[in-house]
Amino acid sequence: MFKITQLSSGVRVATAEMAHMESVSLGVWVGVGGRYEPARLSGASHFIEHLLFKGTPRRTAKQISQTVEGIGGYLNAFTSEETTCYYAKASHEHLDTLLDVLTDMYLHPLFATADINKERGVIKEELLMYRDQPDHYVHELLTETLWPAHPLGRSLTGTAKTLDAMDRRALLGFKRSKYVSANTVVAVAGCCQHDDIVSRVERMLALPRDGRPPTFAPAREQQRAPRLRFFHKNCEQSHLAIGVRGYSRHDSRRYSLKVLSVILGENMGSRLFQVIRERHGLAYSIQSSTSYFADTGALLISAGLDTKRLHRALALILAELRKISKQPPSAVELRRAKDYAIGQMRLGLESTANRMMWIGEHLLAYGSIQSPAEVEERIAAVTPEDAQTIAADLFRNNHLNVAVITPSQDERGVNALLSF
Repeated sequence: MFKITQLSSGVRVATAEMAHMESVSLGVWVGVGGRYEPARLSGASHFIEHLLFKGTPRRTAKQISQTVEGIGGYLNAFTSEETTCYYAKASHEHLDTLLDVLTDMYLHPLFATADINKERGVIKEELLMYRDQPDHYVHELLTETLWPAHPLGRSLTGTAKTLDAMDRRALLGFKRSKYVSANTVVAVAGCCQHDDIVSRVERMLALPRDGRPPTFAPAREQQRAPRLRFFHKNCEQSHLAIGVRGYSRHDSRRYSLKVLSVILGENMGSRLFQVIRERHGLAYSIQSSTSYFADTGALLISAGLDTKRLHRALALILAELRKISKQPPSAVELRRAKDYAIGQMRLGLESTANRMMWIGEHLLAYGSIQSPAEVEERIAAVTPEDAQTIAADLFRNNHLNVAVITPSQDERGVNALLSF
């Protein structure tokens, strides 16, 4: 299903051939993100992501977007804690155009001082926009609480102070040290042929063989008691986010954790949705999710609530977490959760964009690409006792982290509820 070739430069090229598809999705991946930044350069990876769209000697910023959109395509990028990805999608007939634009951006960004100054202001507005969205900002507060005084706990956009301190020299230096051949992956999925893609990439992304993948500070801090981040804000709802540290992407328990997350809150049939919304009518939506990094991870739960219902909802959520840590799910509930996780993965991988994301993320994270069949097998092997064991391991008082954005002043009342 997946093919990988390492070029003489060290760049890895991975493909998923989907001959029946009209589209092709292409991503240029770099193994760098927020956790690789020193404190003084917090936000540098995201800043550079923006700047690569601002023009090259061959194209203005407008021409970059028009070249892809003019063929009915789509162009975007994202920065995460451990990766940055520039990606595009269009009809397979326009593969050369997509590759030409993305490699031009990667190799020859102008980093003009005027663009840096302008984009600095744009990112500051982005930062303020997220601050004005409590459902987003509560997750930033939770992240700070989960990983205090650590790069994983910092905002990917940086701060106004670090953004102001970053000049052209600092940004170029960061890019040159991290955007190296050994740290770069080109992932392509859709109507394509592997050998043809390898030939095109070798020609259009000519890089010297240099550099090493960057290193990061491990997340070693040991939590000893529940932690609350209480943020008073005049808003219509109270926003709640709960997190416990989980397992790294290299830990085999992550499959059981995924199933546990589905049972708790990944769909409308989940326990938290049924209890919080359907039975008690306390929230419009409530959801759980998992995140995985090289050396750690987390299980996250979030909801938006009427402020008067905040205490009750928090108590009910924690009660459900206690319940599953003491009693395994039924065989029927477990089967539904596993079928949902596998079904969602299968549906997602019908998309060329999602298949491209799969191979890019796996190759950077593991050095190889895990097959969906293997993931299905591991999920299918999860037992009711596995789910309970994971819950009992994670849902302990010294693992609990809560962030709240609320118009209420009752921090003490919320804090009194923090116990499994």
